[in-house]
Amino acid sequence: MATAGAAHHAAPTASEYIVHHLGHFSTKHQDKIVDFSIINMDTIFWSIFAGVVGSLFMYLAARKATSGVPGRFQAAVEMIVEMVDNQAKSIVHGDRSFIAPLALTVFVWVALMNSLDFLPVDMFSAIFSALGVEHIFPYHRVVPTADLNGTMGIALGVFALMIFYNIKIKGAGGFVHELFAAPFGIWLAPFNLLLNIIEFAAKTVSLAMRLFGNMFAGELLFLLIALLGSTATAFGFFGHVLAGTVWAIFHILIVFLQAFIFMMLTLVYIGQAHESH
Repeated sequence: MATAGAAHHAAPTASEYIVHHLGHFSTKHQDKIVDFSIINMDTIFWSIFAGVVGSLFMYLAARKATSGVPGRFQAAVEMIVEMVDNQAKSIVHGDRSFIAPLALTVFVWVALMNSLDFLPVDMFSAIFSALGVEHIFPYHRVVPTADLNGTMGIALGVFALMIFYNIKIKGAGGFVHELFAAPFGIWLAPFNLLLNIIEFAAKTVSLAMRLFGNMFAGELLFLLIALLGSTATAFGFFGHVLAGTVWAIFHILIVFLQAFIFMMLTLVYIGQAHESH
């Protein structure tokens, strides 16, 4: 029994491997679907890490910017800034002094968090095992946007900005009046209020779920490809290399496309706050 148990521990099944890699380094074990007392420490750490790297990236670009012929780094950053600014101009009709930098921050931050998915799936477990600290970090996930808590946190930030700009542009009284009067008139106030609450909730939840679903699916596919490489056959090895390479190349598009979509929806939702019904 002991020998069988040791062998079982040394070679986890496919389902055990996936479940382990989808576990979070949390403050406590999650026993129910919703538990707000749990904090996923790995999501928080890598979110802050991506934010710091993104801020440093943009700071270095601004510090090294010159008026002459730009280098590759400056040219790449200028292309991103110009792209975001053009999108902000076409969507938000009003003061963009804060909104355009916000959209740039969202794009760079989400893109960097998504890019963490390119790290090898077993890299950190191998590092922790080599350092002898695997008992301290039994679980560890690197991609914050593959955690619904992470994407929902960003979406709630966008929701707070939607409410802020609605009140700033229309005034508290104007915003409350719009909640009760739009879109069918004040005589259908209860129905209008319910419809507007559902609209705000749907925007927030869909914003979080879209990013989470795409990144979670990508992470899961990387795990399945890693399992393919664990089979001791020539097909498993070459299939792992081929499938891993193809998916990694395709995933580059997903990583930046999802960051762009998140940024665009943020601009659209804040832009709608500038418009009156």
